[in-house]
Amino acid sequence: MNWITNVVRPKINSILRREMPDNKWVKDPDSGQMVYHRDLEANQFVMPGSGYHMRMASDLRLKSLFDEGEYQTIKLPAVAQDPLQFRDEKKYSDKIKQARSKTGRDDAVLAGEGNLDGLKVVAAVQDFDFMGGSLGMAAGEAIITAMRRAVEVKAPFIFFIASGGARMQEGVLSLMQMPRTTVAVQELREARLPYIVVMTNPTTGGVTASYAMLGDIHIAEPGALIGFAGQRVIEQTIREKLPDGFQRSEYLLDHGMVDMVVHRHEMRKTLSQVTRLLMRAPAVEISVKATETEPTAEAAPEAVEVADDAGEKVLEGEIVETLPVHEEELKAAEMVSAEPQPRDEKKTARKTAEKVSEKAGGWADEIMAKTGPEPSAT
Repeated sequence: MNWITNVVRPKINSILRREMPDNKWVKDPDSGQMVYHRDLEANQFVMPGSGYHMRMASDLRLKSLFDEGEYQTIKLPAVAQDPLQFRDEKKYSDKIKQARSKTGRDDAVLAGEGNLDGLKVVAAVQDFDFMGGSLGMAAGEAIITAMRRAVEVKAPFIFFIASGGARMQEGVLSLMQMPRTTVAVQELREARLPYIVVMTNPTTGGVTASYAMLGDIHIAEPGALIGFAGQRVIEQTIREKLPDGFQRSEYLLDHGMVDMVVHRHEMRKTLSQVTRLLMRAPAVEISVKATETEPTAEAAPEAVEVADDAGEKVLEGEIVETLPVHEEELKAAEMVSAEPQPRDEKKTARKTAEKVSEKAGGWADEIMAKTGPEPSAT
């Protein structure tokens, strides 16, 4: 019995057991709800229950921004991989290799250009999954290259930021990217081109102290952590308890640090409106399709023909919508259908509809014979 329990059964279970990948289901940090990964991706990585905004990969972010998800990747310059030969628990070069295999990117910043509702736009995304989106030499060169590309093509520049700050493994070389990116922002201003910053969760450290707060318009996603030093460090420094929601996007909006907090589902529409406003471009034309409640002039004769041929199948309301110009004649037909009937006489709704359509059809024949079809006024 022990042989069957200890040997045979485990082997059978190992054959029948199907391993479930770890990334198939994602847990909501707020409510604990488990959401299928494909459903979460279809919802732009926003938890359907709580509305919590999860991190979004840089390539998916650009696809959600540009028309039809199509854009051209901007070629970024190569830099020294490990200029200081830094090492702590692990070699910095090994960490870089690990981050590249995890994200499939050379560094934390991905830049591209394309159309946003027909308007030429250059955008960049700082990916937090690549070593916390930290600012190093490669990221600094990528930001400067993307901003100068926007100046070259005379297009607004949109920057989605998610970063923990400067990359300590590169020391002073990382800190030097702060003034260099500031100069690139100044080049955008001299070219009179909009610089729009979208701060996602989290945006902290030296990044917040430099190009993240130099935009013409500052937009934040709901619940994003935005600040320079951490909350615990601030509390230990000032020896006071900070208010609830401190350094969150809603708190910063109330205190004038950001211009607006926009849900991810409304982000593309908002960016389109802001860029067109700042570039003084015409608004996007919205095509309105004709519906059954708003018939066109071409549809009116068909509706009348149906009323003539199919009598009993056409309801009164459809004829009134077809000929709104002749309201008096059609109201008379309605009054005829509403005449009181003796109580002992039983009539079904079908007979009533036949009578109404017959009366209204007669009015429609007279009107069409005299004046012809008229376009709808609605």
